[in-house]
Amino acid sequence: MITQYVLFVVVLVVLAFTIDWPKIQETFFDFKATREMYPDLFTVALKNTVIYTVSAYVVGFVLGLVVALMRLSSVALYRWVALLFVEIFRGLPALLTLLIIGFGLPVALGGPVPGGTVGAVAVGLGLVAAAYMAETFRAGIQAVPRGQMEAARSLGMSYPRAMFSIVIPQGLRIIIPPLTNELVLLFKDSSLVSALGIAAAGVELTKMGSDFAINTADATPFVVAGASYLIITVPLGIVVRRLEARQAKAR
Repeated sequence: MITQYVLFVVVLVVLAFTIDWPKIQETFFDFKATREMYPDLFTVALKNTVIYTVSAYVVGFVLGLVVALMRLSSVALYRWVALLFVEIFRGLPALLTLLIIGFGLPVALGGPVPGGTVGAVAVGLGLVAAAYMAETFRAGIQAVPRGQMEAARSLGMSYPRAMFSIVIPQGLRIIIPPLTNELVLLFKDSSLVSALGIAAAGVELTKMGSDFAINTADATPFVVAGASYLIITVPLGIVVRRLEARQAKAR
């Protein structure tokens, strides 16, 4: 154990003396090059990023729950359709799905996607999120003891009522940590929106950082954009860990 600590300290010392710190500061921490990013960084870019994330999460949550119930259905057709959906949208890269929706759906509809960029992002990223959430929902529902459904049915409840009032609420409590983690992943995946060639009013954090980095020939805007992501993702990560710890303690 002591040897590992010594080796770690040696590596840190070697890095400290070999890295060109002035060049690092000039390239990544020259905040004079980012003055023009404010206040649009928060009033436009961060706001749009949150909007894209929340809209995609809502679509993913609702559609994922529907797909999960189809996967658990006694009707074989529903199970096969749900399985096909999950395999397709878990297998396709999120960027490709977003591009197909952003550029292909307007052609198929003969006009723009309802909701504009927000609508395209909500559908594109929402489909990907739904594929992952569906499996999370399915695992949560299956984790609820069968006796809960049997007890509800014995009290005269219909299957749908028992599912939505008894089983699903219990399943949701079990899967809150992974659902919160999916929100973190979606927040980062919102950076893919820049591939759609969005207008200035719809710019998000990565696009703004990229534009300013190109204009200033400096990497500091990327650092600022990354720090803005961390403002949201780090607290969410803490929430996930606390929820997981609470559930482990309850078990």
